[in-house]
Amino acid sequence: MKGKGIGEVSVKYFTFAEPPEELVLTSGQKLGPITLAYEAYGELNQKKDNAILILHALSGDAHAAGFHKDDRKPGWWDMMIGPGKAFDTDKYFVICSNILGGCKGSTGPSSINPQTDKPYGLDFPIITIADMVNAQKKLIDSFRIKKLLSVVGGSMGGMQVLQWFKSYSNNICSAIPIATALKHSPQQIAFDEVGRQAVMADPDWQKGDYYGRAKPERGLAVARMMGHITYMSDASMEKKFSRRMKNKNYSYTFKTDFEVEGYLQYKGDSFVKRFDPNSYLYITKAMDYFDLSGEKLVTEGDESETRFMVIGFKSDWLYPIYQSREIVNQLKYRRVGVTYCEIPSTYGHDAFLLEVREQTHLIKHFLSSVYKDKKNEK
Repeated sequence: MKGKGIGEVSVKYFTFAEPPEELVLTSGQKLGPITLAYEAYGELNQKKDNAILILHALSGDAHAAGFHKDDRKPGWWDMMIGPGKAFDTDKYFVICSNILGGCKGSTGPSSINPQTDKPYGLDFPIITIADMVNAQKKLIDSFRIKKLLSVVGGSMGGMQVLQWFKSYSNNICSAIPIATALKHSPQQIAFDEVGRQAVMADPDWQKGDYYGRAKPERGLAVARMMGHITYMSDASMEKKFSRRMKNKNYSYTFKTDFEVEGYLQYKGDSFVKRFDPNSYLYITKAMDYFDLSGEKLVTEGDESETRFMVIGFKSDWLYPIYQSREIVNQLKYRRVGVTYCEIPSTYGHDAFLLEVREQTHLIKHFLSSVYKDKKNEK
């Protein structure tokens, strides 16, 4: 399971949609040029049939595995990607790109608007999960890959997986949506809205025009603190913190008394150092607009040979297990081949990042089966 590490990696960039060939967005607006930051691991074989696209969650980026030069922090899914790991780079060519609207190298609100030579800010158009996937398709096309072996992602990454199936089912052999949903529930939209309001209530937000000045760090930190609570479970928080104190006695002030308070403050403060507040607004809105429920995912009469493995976690209360089952039911109803795996983790929503052993076992066997069947077809 551990396998060898990938070692040092670097970010690459792909630019497309140069005017007058801008990307037409779901809203009807056009955007271009567009740059996507991405990383790639392993080797694309001669037949170009061993490629896997990894899709990241809200706060993720293209750096999914390995290490950057002079930075010993590994990529966000390093335990899953590499030689001998779930996504075995001795067998597969793995790609991960920063989403459209992101802030880690891809075009987003903090990028320079070519029409004004200033950051877009709120002039950046509203984007959707479908827009993100359409941009990713352009990146995959640049490799001349006609059909991906698999598309994989957790949380918002799982939404992108479902959108890939909806938009480009003929271009994917398999799909692995993890800890995700066909649409956001009112509660999930509510969490996102509170986060957005925290950012916009910060006096430094300046209606999105804060670039070159103090950015709304406190607002974004509060949004992240609240979000991080939803990523954990009651059981995982009890195990990690319980009611442990930072000092022996209560301070009888509003200073930090409990370890959990200090942890959330640390998470909030570290997040603002690497994330753009406006990107947070745009990405959460895209998640709230996402809706492939009912017959939107698979229309009556559609036929697809794409194979699914849906993974959910019993302690996940941000994306409850019933939402994973809804995906499975919709696929089975439309006669799409699907395997469902429910993992009894106590980590909550964060389980898709932490439950390495169980996911490795499941994903390894699933991908091997898909790859073997693909080769037997020829």
